Amino acid sequence: MSLQSGLEAVTQGRYQEAVQILERFCRSCADQSGSEYNSAQIWLVRAYQGTGEIGKATILCQKLMRSENLQARHWAEQMCPTLPNAPAPHSSGIQKTNRAATASVKLAMGGVGGSLALASGVTITLLFGMVLALSLSLVLIVGSENPTIGLAIAITFTLVFNLAAFFLSPFFMDLTQSWLYQTRWVELAEVETFSPETARVIRRVCQQKKLKIPRLGIINDQNPTAFTYGSLPNSARLVVSQGLFTYLDDDEIATVYAHELGHIVHWDFAVMTVASTLVQISYLIYITARNLSRTGGHKRIKSAAQSTTLVAYVFYFIGTYLLLYLSRTREYFADHYAAEATGNPNGLSRALVKIAYGILEEGSRSTEPSKLIEGTRALGIYDHKAAASAGTAYRISSDVQKIGRVFLWDLFNPWGWWMELNSTHPLTGKRVRALSTYAEQLGLETEFDMGRVIGEGKHLKKSQLYGNFLLDVVLYSAETIGFFAGLVIGVILSSNSANTGLMIGVPCIGLGLGVLIKALVMFPKYDQATETDVLTLMSDPYASPLRGKPAKLKGQLIGRGDAGYKFGSDLKIQDSTGMLYLHYASRFGPIGNFLFGMKRVKSLIGSQVGTVGWFRRGVAPWMDLIEIKSESGTVVKSYHRFWSFILGGGLIILGVVFTVLMHGSRI
Repeated sequence: MSLQSGLEAVTQGRYQEAVQILERFCRSCADQSGSEYNSAQIWLVRAYQGTGEIGKATILCQKLMRSENLQARHWAEQMCPTLPNAPAPHSSGIQKTNRAATASVKLAMGGVGGSLALASGVTITLLFGMVLALSLSLVLIVGSENPTIGLAIAITFTLVFNLAAFFLSPFFMDLTQSWLYQTRWVELAEVETFSPETARVIRRVCQQKKLKIPRLGIINDQNPTAFTYGSLPNSARLVVSQGLFTYLDDDEIATVYAHELGHIVHWDFAVMTVASTLVQISYLIYITARNLSRTGGHKRIKSAAQSTTLVAYVFYFIGTYLLLYLSRTREYFADHYAAEATGNPNGLSRALVKIAYGILEEGSRSTEPSKLIEGTRALGIYDHKAAASAGTAYRISSDVQKIGRVFLWDLFNPWGWWMELNSTHPLTGKRVRALSTYAEQLGLETEFDMGRVIGEGKHLKKSQLYGNFLLDVVLYSAETIGFFAGLVIGVILSSNSANTGLMIGVPCIGLGLGVLIKALVMFPKYDQATETDVLTLMSDPYASPLRGKPAKLKGQLIGRGDAGYKFGSDLKIQDSTGMLYLHYASRFGPIGNFLFGMKRVKSLIGSQVGTVGWFRRGVAPWMDLIEIKSESGTVVKSYHRFWSFILGGGLIILGVVFTVLMHGSRI
């Protein structure tokens, strides 16, 4: 579609058509600083006005006010005051709740997130204990001096390297920030022009805690995010994106800055650096023991080294999850600190949901996922993978109950707890629930009426939520369980038989059976798939990452789902209620995925399509595709189930072949 077609649609009053044409033009425009792009943005504001999407018009107008194009900026400065005051970005009618009369209040956490000191202490103590036990076991086991000296040198090097990195990494990160994201370092006065309350919060916190004002950075990117890094509190950097000022109001921006200040006050960089160093040393010991177990030498020493290898890897595995637990605890305590420092827990609740909305909205305007959001996932205030559900609800809803419903999965589905174990951030619903308890302590009305959400959650069918969960966890790991079960059986059978092929064949058969069993559960029959929308799927508290729900969606393909990968085969679909990732699988495997991403995806972006697939919900919701059909008649087939059956059947056949061909042979 051309720019002229969009302009004609606006002038003729065909606003909905104009929105589609102009949004498509903006996404496909190569030069986003050129006059045609800015002209399309200006006319898109008018098209949004025509469709009644005042919130979208306001957000886009605010972006144009910061444009480098003087004409576009001047137009936006004249236009913005004429737009009706939208209570929130987009057309949402959510009204702000009250806040505490004073800041710097004291709030009880009530068990939310555990104890930060306990989490930090337990994590570091356990990791120290693991490292010490493994180090001593290696020293006592190995009779030779060389391995011990080598390990000591390696650990010393690791400690020195991490110590140097701890103090020097802020400067290296400054360079990478400037290189990757063109971070602009600013004075507090400039932040004050965007958010006066933020400046007051920063001054007050730094004065109370006797800290230097952090080095403040702004990234010229409309995806809303904020993060902190550094080594010591007085050398911290606090960086936000321009999108934070676009999507959030003054008081909400202040709560985000207060959250990041909480990380600084709690010395979170130092704690995480020490903990991650200990995990690295555990892994180093694992590698050393594994190498020793493979070399020749005394049988007793070799056997002991093999045992140490297993123990070291288990400790490394546990340490990794302790780090993730500590990271999630840090986020809870930073939220708590923001609520205390500002007296506005509801402001942070709104900020989290608006950040999710902003990430979703920016994703709908770009054909490529944001490298900033992907690259700062662990550092940022919000895990963008979780943005789709809350952002989708906020995008269209004037009813806080609808927004609250998407939190049911976070709060009550056991898969939420399971998936959160691998996340650096708590699930959004849990964070909003914690912030609601702080609002209640202050005698405030809660933002999203989480009491009603909790009440609704108590009436969910427990048998449907928990009845098959343990079985599903086993099925979710069916390939791994099948392989190791086959390995054990193969070793037992081969020890009592001359057929050494059993040690390879039986694990292959077990792995193949695991793949087939999991596929039958993951990909049920889809003949009865019902038409639905993204918000309805997101609001299903029973959704699972394992048991796919057959569904049909209609919407527009708006871009790729793979950040920074120009040949990615995954897609994003947007309907009137939200956005969802679509996962594609070619019948020709990875090569087919690459070719599809290289040759066909670009031509599909912007198309109105109908899709069929299996909806799944993890930290990030997605749909495994079965079929895409465009309005022009183009049909794209996806082969998830096909490849699962081919892989599972092939492994079983391979296992049988190994067992037969190696009968009576020696490995």
